[in-house]
Amino acid sequence: MSDPSAPGRVPIAVVTGGTKGLGRAVAEIFAANGFDVCVCARTPADLDAMQRHWSAAFPGRRLFTQPADLGNKADVLRFADAVRAEYPQIDVLVNNAGLFVPDSVSGEADGALERLMEINVYSAYHLTRALLPLLLPYRHGHIFNMCSIASQVAYPNGGSYTISKFALLGFSKALREELKTTGIKVTAILPGATWSDSWRGADFPTERLMQADDIAKMVWAAYQLSDSAVVEELIIRPQLGDL
Repeated sequence: MSDPSAPGRVPIAVVTGGTKGLGRAVAEIFAANGFDVCVCARTPADLDAMQRHWSAAFPGRRLFTQPADLGNKADVLRFADAVRAEYPQIDVLVNNAGLFVPDSVSGEADGALERLMEINVYSAYHLTRALLPLLLPYRHGHIFNMCSIASQVAYPNGGSYTISKFALLGFSKALREELKTTGIKVTAILPGATWSDSWRGADFPTERLMQADDIAKMVWAAYQLSDSAVVEELIIRPQLGDL
């Protein structure tokens, strides 16, 4: 059993949906602080582009990538298998992959709830279960679940997205209670509107929404606390409030 702080050991962070937006910002802040990073995303071209950027931006830091549609349980488990084959231990898991589809419960297409639950909730559940063996023996590590302000407050046209994000917060609470004596921390991140692909083309002033690296900085800050402290839930909103 290795010491997570042993000299020469490179810490490992796993980030889902890591090629864009919040996931990309989180992956990069961990790399900038000495981590090797494992990411998955649906589009191989995006992973290839990220790999090319990584070589120049973070020399000496390894980026392990694998295409995966996290709405598909088999893909989730294949990604977990690939991570386990590469690393006997990880330090951080960021369940960031998610899908935002605005609509009403009464108006959304049949199957919307199932699809959003698969991507926003089940992927985090299955990947966490599959990677816990890389955390539990070492009594060290941190799991971040990228929830949403919609995990706390329902809003018009939120539909199944809001339902799924409430469920992800529930998963975070259950996991935190289960792991509190194991040395593994669990943090639910609840950001408000943040510039990402979900807001592509939106006609708002730049300052009206948060930047992805605002969220990444807070994830990193939560990770840096002493072993005796954990941020259980972190709510971050634009200065002017929700949209």
